[in-house]
Amino acid sequence: MRRILTFFALTAVLAGPTLAQDAPLVSATVKKIDIEQGKITLDHGPIKNLDMDGMTMVFKAADPTMLKTVKAGDKVKFTADRVNGQITVTKLQK
Repeated sequence: MRRILTFFALTAVLAGPTLAQDAPLVSATVKKIDIEQGKITLDHGPIKNLDMDGMTMVFKAADPTMLKTVKAGDKVKFTADRVNGQITVTKLQK
């Protein structure tokens, strides 16, 4: 039994990064950027992998340097996932 639990725990850990990479791109408009805090406000469509409807909300950026590539008003595509309990933008592109 212990081996089975260890197997499933290891499988979940190894699958985590793969699942995040497979998250669908979501269309959004940049509303605000706070580079110092590493946050971005997006008016976005549904985020299916998080079971979230479209709305305007603030996200933490996984890598704050990605915020330097966009400005308010830009149309972007992004992926988001839960990282350490926070919904986080993991990929951002124009």
